[in-house]
Amino acid sequence: MPVQQSDRRSRRSRTAMEGALLELIGDRDLSQISVSDVTGRADVHRSTFYEHYTDVHDLAASACTEMFDQLLAATSALSVSEDSSEGSAHPSLTAVFAHVAEHRALYQALLGADGSARVINHLLQRMTESIRSRFSGRLTDPEGDTDDPAAAFISGALLGSIADWLHRGCPGTPEHFATAISPHLAGATLTRPA
Repeated sequence: MPVQQSDRRSRRSRTAMEGALLELIGDRDLSQISVSDVTGRADVHRSTFYEHYTDVHDLAASACTEMFDQLLAATSALSVSEDSSEGSAHPSLTAVFAHVAEHRALYQALLGADGSARVINHLLQRMTESIRSRFSGRLTDPEGDTDDPAAAFISGALLGSIADWLHRGCPGTPEHFATAISPHLAGATLTRPA
């Protein structure tokens, strides 16, 4: 079989399995979805699944790549110099929570109590790298060392805030929630050692 035809078939299979998983997440928690559920819905063989993914959690990380890329684009717009007046949110922080609200059901399934620790870790690592590269050289720890701990702290705080907001049913608007956490994020990103 020519390589190009094999690549097309592989892409079709991946697309079918990722779409099947996203449909299934709409019906039940991620922890209740099996490989058989996915392959049955996608109409592919179990062996095809294992040619592409190690398990359902691996598939979930892959299926959500585009959504995570959008979240990372929103977080990369955060700026240490972005100013907001007292009682108002950074516009880019509001955009982060607006993105989460738009994809609320999927984020709840992935980041909630019945979600996937591996997907959460995958997203956290990607956020940390994104923030690290965005703020490179502008974040320092108290000893003035590398910015690695600060980037990890900021991404962890942001992802924790997102998870908490989802857990509580996304009360208020994205702008309201961003306004509530803005001063804390500003303190983490703008505070420099004396």
